[in-house]
Amino acid sequence: MATFLYRLGRWAFARRRLVTLLWVAVLAAVGVLAAKAPAAPDDGFAMPGTEAQKAFDLMNERFPGGHADGASARIVFVAPSGQKITAQPNQQAVERTVAELAHAEQVTGAVDPFKMQGAVSQDGTTAYATVNYSAKAGDLSKGATEALEQAAQHGRDAGLKVEIGGNALMAKGEAGGSSEAIGMALSAVVLVITFGSLLAAGLPLLTALIGVGLGMSLITALGSTLGLSTTTGTLAMMLGLAVGIDYALFIVSRYRAELTEGRTPQEAAGRAVGTAGSAVVFAGLTVVIALAGLSVVGIPILAKMGMAAAGTVVIAVLVALTLVPALLGFLGRKALPRKARKAGGHAQPAGEKENGGSRWARAVVRRPLGVLLLGVVGLGVIAAPALDLRMGLPGDESKPTSTTQRRAYDLLSEGFGPGFNGPLTVLVDAKGTADPKATAAQVQKTVSALPGVVAVTPPMFNKEGDTALLNAVPATGPAEAATKDLVHAIRGHAADLKSSTGATVLVSGTTAMNIDVSQKMTDALVPYLAVVVGLAVLLLMVVFRSILVPLKAALGFLLSVVAALGAVVAVFQWGWLADLIGVEQTGPVMSMMPIFMIGVVFGLAMDYEVFLVTRIREAFVHGEQPNDAIVTGFRHNARVVTAAAFIMIAVFAGFIGMSEPMIKMMGLGLAAAVAFDAFVVRMTIVPAVLALLGRRAWSLPGWLDRLIPDVDVEGSKLHTAAPEAAPERESVTV
Repeated sequence: MATFLYRLGRWAFARRRLVTLLWVAVLAAVGVLAAKAPAAPDDGFAMPGTEAQKAFDLMNERFPGGHADGASARIVFVAPSGQKITAQPNQQAVERTVAELAHAEQVTGAVDPFKMQGAVSQDGTTAYATVNYSAKAGDLSKGATEALEQAAQHGRDAGLKVEIGGNALMAKGEAGGSSEAIGMALSAVVLVITFGSLLAAGLPLLTALIGVGLGMSLITALGSTLGLSTTTGTLAMMLGLAVGIDYALFIVSRYRAELTEGRTPQEAAGRAVGTAGSAVVFAGLTVVIALAGLSVVGIPILAKMGMAAAGTVVIAVLVALTLVPALLGFLGRKALPRKARKAGGHAQPAGEKENGGSRWARAVVRRPLGVLLLGVVGLGVIAAPALDLRMGLPGDESKPTSTTQRRAYDLLSEGFGPGFNGPLTVLVDAKGTADPKATAAQVQKTVSALPGVVAVTPPMFNKEGDTALLNAVPATGPAEAATKDLVHAIRGHAADLKSSTGATVLVSGTTAMNIDVSQKMTDALVPYLAVVVGLAVLLLMVVFRSILVPLKAALGFLLSVVAALGAVVAVFQWGWLADLIGVEQTGPVMSMMPIFMIGVVFGLAMDYEVFLVTRIREAFVHGEQPNDAIVTGFRHNARVVTAAAFIMIAVFAGFIGMSEPMIKMMGLGLAAAVAFDAFVVRMTIVPAVLALLGRRAWSLPGWLDRLIPDVDVEGSKLHTAAPEAAPERESVTV
């Protein structure tokens, strides 16, 4: 592989104008296709195999036009201090507001609270109206949301306190572009410091943007065909920028190192792609494995996000192997700092120059056992809170108090109790029973008698009279453990009701769906880990021709991910440092968080592992002693790995400042995971373990050695087979 990539790098360098033109043409063509492509459908949030989803599907079938998955809004009205909402002027203001909404765009129904049982609080100060829509929350028109906001404002103008809950007004939060711009700016600063050259620093940013632009355009162009929406591309954009910068960074860094050793620019580009490019290929494969593995979770939107992001990573690899050496052809020796160019480019060979990376490695290999214990114990302490991990899908209760959704949640809790924010929908499929009405009444009686149930609405039947819906109001909030227990209790009685009445009883609604999502994520965690880590270990065995090194890499990754989860639990669940980063309400950790963290962080962690350890193995294969090889690998790559980690931390940390709790949680978790993995695991634990293992780290049983193909990631064949090209006149032109 190294020889093939070496030739590819030399070819791209020599044919730089053709290669660059081809990439620009592809980007333009895909951009045109994306501009002309029809709009992609809404992703939805289907959860195949869950009871809540089964109930949703049955509701859409038995209650046609009811739009069970449509958006809804709950408008909360509170009378002025000292007054009742039932007072004539206040009641009239509420009724006018509801009547106005009943005729609004995409509205299927707006229920007057004074005509609905239990919609006015016992003290008479608060009332709520429910508004249902024909479209999903993401598909509501601008006119529909504006009508909702205007109606609420009319109620405020009448002297009432009016807030809007539900998902009709989905909090948009800040634009993600601002965080991405901050991350790119910080990345540019890190790259300039690392390379000491504006031209060299700009190249990884440029190629990463081209790769992401092409990936996102492809997602848009294929959106309607494959069902990929803009939501699907969120992970693709995040990871595309991350790996795009990383891969170009490592190839440019190796190119500069080859130049300082006296090679011509074209030869340096060939060797950079042949060595660092080989690491890019296998690092990219580990990321693709992690992302494609999201398909085993069984959630369609996650599978689409994973496959779309995997496609963007593949593009990033292709860009790094072809466009980066082509652009290096335009830079030539200008990729070096001015001081190095004046010194002839190779006054101080990188292989002989002592730096911070080599000094750190020497310190670690002198006391490897102590360093290993310190790193493992330190991450273990940080990981301890993860033992108390509670997963869920945070709702309006986790939003900032500045949002109308959070204020509506609080007002409902004060006026009616916290359970009114998460009512449970109980579906009674009485088709084929002798007396559907008596069956529904028995279900209502059974549910009402359960501890933790405040109220159950009378059954509402479909036109055929064979299916009924009841709403059960819990005594506790949607995210509380007691509500989860109540859902399981109702489902536990479903079997008895089935045997006694013949009816099927299903529990659904947003609260039940969130509980089912969390459970499905928990159940998928171990299979996902087994698939991703297992395949990656096999791949790393091919890369390193070792058993112990891949196992060490996987165990180190697990340690860093659990430590990051511990940090997330400490902040978002326990409330440590919550005020510092703007967490207004503690609660369960987002159920998708562990899966996302494993997929994203595993890919980035294996990037650092491959880039760092392949350079160590390269030195070992070329005859250095194990400890000396560790020092050599760190001398060459520690600075670049550190820069790549700082860039990723900056990108992810930028999302901590956003108001949306889930995005804030993702930003903190990913930034912490990258920091732990890069600086504690890869830069500290890895050299300590390799020093303790010595030559055993690179040993492989003879029978396995014969089975595993030799892909020559370290480029040992280049030292004997690669011709030294003569300098070309164009190699130093811009």
